[in-house]
Amino acid sequence: MQYLERIPAPPLRRFVRSLWYANGPSAQYARERILPSGCAQIVVTLSRSFLTDCPETGPERQMPPGILVGQRSACEIIATADLVDLAGVLFAPGALPALIADRADQLTNRNVPLDQIQSGFTDNLRTRMLDGSSPEQRLRILEDCLAPLLLTSRAERAFTPHPAVEFALQQFAAASTRLSIAEVARRTGWSERRFSQLFREQVGFPPKVWFRLQRFQRAVRQLRAGRQVAWVELAIECGFYDQAHLANEFRSFSGLDLTTYTAMRHELWANHVRTG
Repeated sequence: MQYLERIPAPPLRRFVRSLWYANGPSAQYARERILPSGCAQIVVTLSRSFLTDCPETGPERQMPPGILVGQRSACEIIATADLVDLAGVLFAPGALPALIADRADQLTNRNVPLDQIQSGFTDNLRTRMLDGSSPEQRLRILEDCLAPLLLTSRAERAFTPHPAVEFALQQFAAASTRLSIAEVARRTGWSERRFSQLFREQVGFPPKVWFRLQRFQRAVRQLRAGRQVAWVELAIECGFYDQAHLANEFRSFSGLDLTTYTAMRHELWANHVRTG
């Protein structure tokens, strides 16, 4: 499997965490489970004219070759056949309103065609990227095509994060934080209800769900690193109350128990798990 990431240049870096490219041979298994990170993505296939929607129950169906994947709080199943000549954009928390000119929670746990954001964008993007002679060049083309969508006065107005949301994101990103949602809201000077509404509109989730997702992702990263620690120690390090709390939250977000994830995790990506 070939995998490459690119950090965009400023000022696009305000909106985008990374651009990525993947290209691998057909896997011996048909599907992978993608664990939720809470961040929106653009996904574009360069190998064929469609992506695959894989519901856990029911038949597969074809989707457009370019989609916007809204921030998710639940796992998603993908076809490994889609991982051939695939590219994408991982957005920063709170950046989605700049792209869609709307509240982030409008796309939570939803996928929409990329052309719904801007008509004709997918065909133009794929045509230009296919002209690239290397993965590195294709990612530079992706960055060049993305910039006009985000570096506009409209996007700047939509993206301006409220200081209360920026403060909360910093607090929730800290592994050592023990502040409650009510305490974070109090420190911003907003009522808990108004703070939660503002956070949901800009980030896509209520602050409690976002905090839980970040705690879950800390556990995923620790497990991916292969650290040999007791479950109870891992739970405390990642901010859970105890081992039972860790196990329940991990299953809630991933649909898997800790042992299954450890045995089935992907060689390259912490958030990918083989499903058969």
